[in-house]
Order: sequence, then C-alpha cells, then structure tokens
Amino acid sequence: MTVLIVVLVVIGVLIGFTLAFVLPRRRTSTLEPPSTRRITTDVVEPEIRESETADVVVADVVTEAAKEVDDVVVEEVVEEVVVEEVAEDEVVVEEVAEPVAPVRFRDRLSKARNALSGAMGSLAGRNKIDAETWDELEEALILADVGVASTQELLETLRSRVKSDGLQNGEQLLAALKTELVARLADFDRSLHMAETAPTVWLFVGVNGVGKTTTIGKLGAREKNEGRSVLMAAGDTFRAAAAEQLGMWAERSGAEIVRGAEGSDPSAVIFDGVEAANARGIDLVLADTAGRLHTKTNLMDELRKVRRVAEKGAGTVTEVLLVIDATTGQNGLIQAKQFTEAVELTGVVLTKLDGSAKGGIVIAIHEQLGIPVKLVGLGEGISDLVEFNADEFVDALFEQRSDS
Repeated sequence: MTVLIVVLVVIGVLIGFTLAFVLPRRRTSTLEPPSTRRITTDVVEPEIRESETADVVVADVVTEAAKEVDDVVVEEVVEEVVVEEVAEDEVVVEEVAEPVAPVRFRDRLSKARNALSGAMGSLAGRNKIDAETWDELEEALILADVGVASTQELLETLRSRVKSDGLQNGEQLLAALKTELVARLADFDRSLHMAETAPTVWLFVGVNGVGKTTTIGKLGAREKNEGRSVLMAAGDTFRAAAAEQLGMWAERSGAEIVRGAEGSDPSAVIFDGVEAANARGIDLVLADTAGRLHTKTNLMDELRKVRRVAEKGAGTVTEVLLVIDATTGQNGLIQAKQFTEAVELTGVVLTKLDGSAKGGIVIAIHEQLGIPVKLVGLGEGISDLVEFNADEFVDALFEQRSDS
C-alpha cells in the first residue's frame, strides 16, 4: 500500500512538472510569430535555464541595456573620430592641390624634345659644318613643324652667322640656333591687358575641339585666385552641352555665368554677359564663342558681329585670344591665318603642348603671323595653363641633347 502511494505521488509530481513547464512553452511557440520565436528560444531561454532566478534575468536585462548605452557612446565617439579624419583629409587635399613648384616647360615638353633630340645630337657631334649638316638641320626643323618658310629664314640667318662669327662645328651651330630662336620669340607683348574701367572683356575664338571652354575655365580660376571677380559668358550656343560644361567650370572656379538658350544668338548672350558684369561690378568677362555654326551664317561673319556687339555695351574688349590645339601642327597655323583675317587677334593660346611632338608650331605662329603665343597648356590640371616663356621653351627643346 505504501509503495502504491509513493508511485502515485511520483506520477503526480511528474504530471505537475509537465503541466508547469512543457505546456507554457508549447503555447508560446504556437502563438508567437517566427521571428520572435527564434529570439525567445535562442537568447532568452538559455539565460533562464542558466539562471533559474528572476534576479539573474533582471541582471541580464540591465546588462543588455548597458550594452545599448555603450553602443550609443561608441557610435558617438566613432562619429567624432570620422569627422576629425575627414577634416584632416580635406586639409591634405587642399595642400596637395596647390602646386609645390611652378609648372616648368622642361618637365612637360618631352615629346617635342624627343622629336628633335636625335637630329640635334647627331649635329652636335659634327666636327665641321658642311652640306650634310645643313640638310639634317633643315629636316629636323621641318619635322618639328617649324614650317618650310620659317625654316628657310632660320637657315639663311644661320649661314650668315657661320660666316660672320666663324662657326666651325655642329656644337657651335646649334648654340647659334638656340640663340636665334630665343631672339625671334622675345620681342612680343605676352601680357593679358585689363581695361582702365571695368568690365574688361576677353574673347576666345577657335574651331571646335581645341579646348576653348577648358581654357576659359582654367584662366577664370587663375584670375579669381589673383583677386579679380569673373563672369563667364556662354556664347557657344550651337554646340550641345557647351553651356553646361562652362557652367561646371564657373562653379568650380567660383565665377558667375550668363548663358542663353541653345541655338540663340551668340552676340546677344555675350552682350547680356557684359551688361550683367557691369551691373554687378564684376572686373572681367571671359566670353566663349562658337567654333562652328548650324546655320547658313559664315562663322567668321558671326565672330566679327560678336566683337562689334561686345564693344557696344559697357565693357571694353582688350583681348581676342585664338585657341589652337598644338597637336594639329601646321593645321593650327592655317586656322590662325583664317581667324586673323576675320578678327583682330591679340594673342594665341596653345593647348596640349605637352602632348605634341610639333613644338615648332610656336615659332611658325610668331614668324608667319606676328602674333604672340601668350598662354600654353602643359597638362590637364587646373593650374597647368601657364604664361609662355621663350627662354624656358627653347631650353626645354634642347636640354635632352646635353643630358644624353
């Protein structure tokens, strides 16, 4: 009898245990959504089984809350560190953006120098000046795109120097050539002129693809850095996206911009730009012009009109700059002749000189047209548009010969 009672008590305890623990878990598993069920099973239940007391559960909750607080604190610290790092990076970028030293012709004219180095090196090693020497020199100058006419003039001058100065070898002949080139490039006014009263207007002309818009952007940034206020007039209304490109440069350099509708009259846009500059007290207007037209109007006639209209307003046109791609060589000289006949050019901007083996085009422009090269592009950077320097240019062309 006693054994039976004990068995019944054990069975009752087992049934009670089952009712107390198993059924609530089944109900929880049935009623809770899947995501909650996984969290409850994987996180909460192990903690309960390990602690088995309410105090430990409360401690776990407090621990979780502390973790959340720590997370917030960590996030705040990380944000502070990131901000400081970004600020430091920005300072570094600004320092790198400023060139450590001025752009030098010697560093950027390797292609033009290499085109001459072979012939010049051969000439320098000659012990006498004979017919073959003159033939090699003539070929080298023509290959460098000095041009036939300019080459012949140079050779005639050098022949006279050989007789008058008693030059006897190739080294002396090349030294005389270098001196002659510097002399021929020296007597030009290469400054960009400002009007006595603002606004000053600089017009940029040239065929499409030579880099007019980029030149305006770089020059605008330079003038802003020198303390002048700048407005860009998007007068190339016939080329798709020309105004958008100029707008990007204006934003980048901190200049203002005036643009018109696509296909509108370029003269009207530039006139509006000059008047806007006058009203806002802006020092300088950089005016882009079309490189070709989609109408029956002749391009040169349109450019003449642009210049006339630009001078009718409150501004004064002090520069009309022809932009030429140096890699086109003698084609650039032909363009220069055409534009010179249409508008009164004050100077030339020679872009992509660093990528051209035809550096002699600089000499041809001065010799054949009498127009100074005022600015040259020696790279893609915003600070790579620099003033032309005759001494540095000639030195850069001849330097590799002395290094080899």
